[in-house]
Amino acid sequence: MAIRNLLIKLLLLFTSFSTALGHEVGNLGHYPVVVSTWPFVEAVRAAWRAIDSGFSAVDAVVEGCSACEELRCDGTVGPGGSPDENGETTLDALVMNGATMEVGAVAAMRYVKDGIKAARLVMQHTGHTLLVGEQASAFAISMGLPGPTNLSSSESVQKWSKWKENRCQPNFWKNIVPVDSCGPYHPKDIAELGKGTCSSANLMAAIESRSSHIGLHNHDTISMAVIDKEGHIAVGTSTNGATYKIPGRVGDGPIAGSSSYADDEVGACGATGDGDIMMRFLPCYQVVESMRLGMEPKLAAQDAIKRIARKFPDFVGAVFAINKNGLHAGACHGWTFQYSVRSPEMEDVEVFTVFP
Repeated sequence: MAIRNLLIKLLLLFTSFSTALGHEVGNLGHYPVVVSTWPFVEAVRAAWRAIDSGFSAVDAVVEGCSACEELRCDGTVGPGGSPDENGETTLDALVMNGATMEVGAVAAMRYVKDGIKAARLVMQHTGHTLLVGEQASAFAISMGLPGPTNLSSSESVQKWSKWKENRCQPNFWKNIVPVDSCGPYHPKDIAELGKGTCSSANLMAAIESRSSHIGLHNHDTISMAVIDKEGHIAVGTSTNGATYKIPGRVGDGPIAGSSSYADDEVGACGATGDGDIMMRFLPCYQVVESMRLGMEPKLAAQDAIKRIARKFPDFVGAVFAINKNGLHAGACHGWTFQYSVRSPEMEDVEVFTVFP
């Protein structure tokens, strides 16, 4: 009898352990999941089709972001939008595998229209994380992507021409002369720069000048997270950067931990907004690490945004957070933010609205 009771206890213990293990790694209907910044519904649908067909999280992210590049979402993703000061469109993109922590990224890439595919090639075929400029273009073409090609469009050229007619205003220069023309620019006199550089009035003026030309349709990114059927997580971003940026500028798009971040053990995050400000805080890295410490996605997202807002109260930006079980939330500052989700219980993509 004693032996029989011992066997029963062992059986119950094994059953309890198996149930707990299954709850941790099994598919209980929380995934696959696709989450994307903004109402980029077609991009989420493309990623969902891939993930529903059994593709990996990385492949689904590439499919989704590629769809947005082809559609030129909001004119701020893919070729044909966001001209820099020279009228040229360049691309930034990133892919991160949350299972291996591998990252591939390209920045200020010219002449190649497939930003997210180029980023994946960096991850697949190099030991590097980030390639930039014309060298990134040469690499992508050598790996089989089409190019070189002109990334400008009639719309981007027209936008740039009107900006030139408006004496190149607004722009991203500061502490220069002349202030209200297309340059060439020179630093202000050193003595003049030294006067009041630490004053709160000058600081707030600089911040306000930024917020006047950063918004939904001229400074945006698709940031996407996917949890596949196996529970593996990947993220990706793609953008053509800030409109009228100084040539050579790289934003948060290709920076792991800033525009996006993923870890199979925890979850993922995606960001959009004023990348020059947001990349100084690595908000997506913070979101994931906060969730690692037990914080719910909503609180983790809010905490990351509040940290930036304390230093830059007029900044514009947003993040979404999703934990490894598929629970998602968003937070924003300076604008109303929307993000898109597709999960098994949904018949189609649903758009969630987050208010400041």
